[in-house]
Amino acid sequence: MKPERLVLYAFLLLATAFFLLPVYLVLLTAFKEPSKITLDTVWHLPNPWNWDSFRQAWEAFRPKFQNSMILAVSATLLSAFLGSINGYVFAKWPFKGSGLIFALLLFGMFIPYQSILIPLFQFIKSVGLYGTLLGLILVHVIYGIPITTLIFRNYYAEIPDELVEAARIDGAGFFGIYRHILLPLSIPGFVVVAIWQFTQIWNEFLFAVTLTRPESQPITVALAQLAGGEAVKWNLPMAGALIAALPTLLVYIFLGRYFLRGLLAGSVKG
Repeated sequence: MKPERLVLYAFLLLATAFFLLPVYLVLLTAFKEPSKITLDTVWHLPNPWNWDSFRQAWEAFRPKFQNSMILAVSATLLSAFLGSINGYVFAKWPFKGSGLIFALLLFGMFIPYQSILIPLFQFIKSVGLYGTLLGLILVHVIYGIPITTLIFRNYYAEIPDELVEAARIDGAGFFGIYRHILLPLSIPGFVVVAIWQFTQIWNEFLFAVTLTRPESQPITVALAQLAGGEAVKWNLPMAGALIAALPTLLVYIFLGRYFLRGLLAGSVKG
C-alpha cells in the first residue's frame, strides 16, 4: 500500500474517532449511576454498569415514542406521495405558468419555521387542530412538499418522454401513466425522500413544542422535559437521547446505501 494512502486512512480514522467522541461520552454517561457522574470521572468506564437508566427513560418515552412514530411515518408517506404527483406534473405535464408556480413552491424550502410560527399557530387553532397529532402531521406534510416535489421533479425529468408519449398513444391517461410507468421507476426517489423526511420530522422540535398538547407531543419534547429541572440525573437524558436517536439510526443503517444511489439515479442519461 502506498504511503499516501496509509496517511489518508490514518487521518480518516482519527477524524472518525474525534467525531464519535460525543457518542462515546453519551454511552458512558447513560450506563453510570447518577451519584457517580462527575466531571472528574466523565471519561471513566461505568462501575457498576447501570441498565436501569434505559428502563426509566423508556417508561417516560413510550407514549411519546408512539406519537413520533405515527407522526413521522404518516407525514413522510403523505408528503412523499404528494411530492411525487407534483413532480410528475411539473416534469411531464407542463402547463402555462408551471415554471413560475414551481419556483414559488420551491421558495417554501427557504422560509424559516420561526417566521411563520404565529400565523401557523393561529391557523391551526382556527381549524380546530391545535394540540392534536393530526395538526402536526398536516404541518409537516405541507412543509415537506417543496423538497419532495423538487426531488421527484428532477428525477422524473430524466425519464424519457418517449415512454410517456407511447403510453398516451396506447390510451393511458394521467393517472394511468403515473401508476404503470412512473411509479414503478420511482423506488430510488421514494427511498431518498423517505430517509430525508423521516429524519427531519423525527428530529423536529419547534412545531412539536408549540402546536401540541402533552398527550400528543412527540419524543423530542419528552427528551427536553427529561433533561429539565434543577437537579438533572444526566444518565436519564443520555439514555433517552440514545433511544430517541435509534429509529433514525436504523433507517440509515438499512437504507443509507440506497440514499446516494437514489440521489444520483436518473442524473446521467444513457
